[in-house]
Amino acid sequence: MSKIQKALVNLFDRHRIIFWYDGKQELRKDYDSLELEGVTKVEIENNEFALKHRILREEPKQKFLLYKEGPEPEELDNWLLDVQLAHEQFRTDQSSIWLSELELGMEFVALVKENAPFFKIAKRRSALKQKLEKHDTLQMIRLKMLAICSGADVRVDGILEKLLEEHAQAKTTQFSLIEECGLADFLWQKLENQYGYTQDEKSLEDFTIELFKSCYIMGTEGQPNLSNEALVFLNRWKDSIRHQKSFRRLSNSCAGILAIEEDLQTRDSEDLVQLDHFELIDRKIIVTIVQGLDTQSLSAGECTHIIRQRRQSHWYPQFESIYQALEMGANFIYTLEALSMEMTSLQDGVEKYSSSWYKVDQLYRKFIYFLNQSGQTTLLDKLSTKVENLYSNEYLLKLGNKWQQYVDPMESWKIPGIGMQKDFFKNEVQSKLSTGKVFVIISDALRYEVADEIVSSIRQANKYNAEIKPCLSMLPSYTQLGMAALLPNKELEVIADKSTGVLVDGQSSQGRINREKQLKVSITKSSAVLAKDVLKYNRDKIRSLCRDNDLVYIYHDLIDHTGDKLVSEERVFNAAQKAIEELINLVTRIAGENYVANFLVTADHGFIYQNQPLDESDYLTDKFEKGEVVYYGRRFAYGDNLAARDSFKKFTSEQLGLSGSQDVLIPKSINRLRVQGSGSRFVHGGASLQEVITPIINITKKRSGDDIRHVNIDVLQSSSSLITSGQLSVTCYQSEPVTDKVQARTLRLGIYNNSGELISDSHELLFDFTFSNPRERELPVRLLLSQNADEANGQEVYLRLEEREKKTSHFKKYKEVRYMLRRSFTSDFDF
Repeated sequence: MSKIQKALVNLFDRHRIIFWYDGKQELRKDYDSLELEGVTKVEIENNEFALKHRILREEPKQKFLLYKEGPEPEELDNWLLDVQLAHEQFRTDQSSIWLSELELGMEFVALVKENAPFFKIAKRRSALKQKLEKHDTLQMIRLKMLAICSGADVRVDGILEKLLEEHAQAKTTQFSLIEECGLADFLWQKLENQYGYTQDEKSLEDFTIELFKSCYIMGTEGQPNLSNEALVFLNRWKDSIRHQKSFRRLSNSCAGILAIEEDLQTRDSEDLVQLDHFELIDRKIIVTIVQGLDTQSLSAGECTHIIRQRRQSHWYPQFESIYQALEMGANFIYTLEALSMEMTSLQDGVEKYSSSWYKVDQLYRKFIYFLNQSGQTTLLDKLSTKVENLYSNEYLLKLGNKWQQYVDPMESWKIPGIGMQKDFFKNEVQSKLSTGKVFVIISDALRYEVADEIVSSIRQANKYNAEIKPCLSMLPSYTQLGMAALLPNKELEVIADKSTGVLVDGQSSQGRINREKQLKVSITKSSAVLAKDVLKYNRDKIRSLCRDNDLVYIYHDLIDHTGDKLVSEERVFNAAQKAIEELINLVTRIAGENYVANFLVTADHGFIYQNQPLDESDYLTDKFEKGEVVYYGRRFAYGDNLAARDSFKKFTSEQLGLSGSQDVLIPKSINRLRVQGSGSRFVHGGASLQEVITPIINITKKRSGDDIRHVNIDVLQSSSSLITSGQLSVTCYQSEPVTDKVQARTLRLGIYNNSGELISDSHELLFDFTFSNPRERELPVRLLLSQNADEANGQEVYLRLEEREKKTSHFKKYKEVRYMLRRSFTSDFDF
């Protein structure tokens, strides 16, 4: 189909009568050869009156193409002028053909002439035709042409995002096309109207620099060259998952050009906590926190407050491990300073450790974990050294010495009011078997403080409840003895050789198979399995395990497996974190099948771990004579008729509740024995609280009824409900502290007009405050109105909190506050 035929077909879609004047008398052949279905071709040859009668009276519904070979008559001489004005004229110049193809009127002829390179490409014309709407203005059509050239949505900010993305990649394809199509001046005009960009020499590079410069000035001081709309754009741009890579590249580039690092040297970090235009701002704040903790000029509360504000920062995920290490370090120092390690008895010591003292071990573990995750050992060196010294000297050693004062007089290894590990099956398992199936998960070296974190995580799951209590492990606190004590037993005996294996009622307890045999003596329908295997089970195999057994012991070994090796002991806290995830996964997968509602999670022993290399003073100098001991490790020695020593606490087998005649020597406090080839920072076997206070976690799952909810969030309104300037400052209030069953809430905040259109920047806010003081659960936010807000002036607008619909990209309204937007026409002036 020829261009002429295509153009005419388009015109006849909208008009019944088309006039065609062949002014240069060069298109006769095209007219003669033209075939248009349903259209009658008629030539104008001094037959105007007869023709008018025919097309208006005789055939009022027929389509006509009226052709005249020659120029269009003057209006006074054109007897068909009224018909022509009521219908359409076909023009054969290229601009007219394009307009016809796009179904645009002749009022847009200047557009196609000025931007002819755009219209020369059929693909671009086709794309534009799809976007055109009936009442599009010249400005709107050009905006759509810009969108096509840049591959963006028909929005100025969307076009700009695409151009900045290309600029960040040091490419110019899209912008060169805009220039080639004659749209560059229009682009600069739109950027001037929307953002106030008015430089004489305009370029994308210059605009980018000015964008970052002005937005930085808006958050600090001085007079920006761009309008508030630029800051609204920047906030939306950096929060866009699609465009965040280009934002980061250009941000880092502009930081160097604008000498941001030098400028930040002169600024107080308190003035920067709301800004995140540059990565350097986070670096500055982190260094300030590090220095504040080192000089003790920053409290733990202040540190936490700053870090929680920075969680809204674009760069927070990049520095998350550093921030968390700082928060854990600050809380560790504060917690230890407030700690009184006084105890009045063994029972008092256990109760205090299991209710509060363990938190020091927990904070230390989490600090070391996040320190390792961050990889910033140099930056955090002073804080790390401080934490290490406090932990080793002011906590571990002092607590160990105070506890040892009560261990030394012990005549037997038992503490009134504290459950014994060897009674675990009788006291914990059997009582639950009467109510249904029971799964017991034994995690090797699951220290009490690690178990506490599991309890908190489990409680946060819907319909789950978890309780934890302390249990006194066997002594020595090592794997074979602890694992044996957790089985059904009447008598435990350590084999008198270097294997230190343990007999349960005269039978070996070494390995999974022997332990399963021991279980089946008491419970016929029982099994012993390895956690690493269960984690690989499919759903059918888990169902089978649940269905076929009344009792299952699951043996999990990640912490001890990592810590007990010289080459990997420094990764033990990483293993502890992974163990938490695996154990929660085990419980929820098994419970999800609805066969089992009762779970017990416990450990064979705990451990001591110090991340820094030990001093010589941490080792005992005692040497054992040949034949005197059967076996000794870092934290205990085992043999016949061992002599008492000042540096050790001696127990007989009988005192430890064991059969046999062997003696056990336990190094006092946290001292260690030298053992060739083994690690020294991760140890167990001794009698410290961290080694012998093991957890018993009781987990239950309800069949029905939700038991978790999210915190309630309110907007604290001022006395006025008017918005009279280009911004609105509000305070969001979390009505209660976050707990295990009252969970955090993430909301999006923005201002919307009556049509539901966002007319401000938006903020994603995390409400997870655990503070009991209501003032500490307030979150101030500043919202900037966009240019779109001008159309809503004098109308009601809505401050809206929205919540994401589960794991989708959709949001639903959570709460809404009405305001009246009443901005003066002078409110946008800066003078």
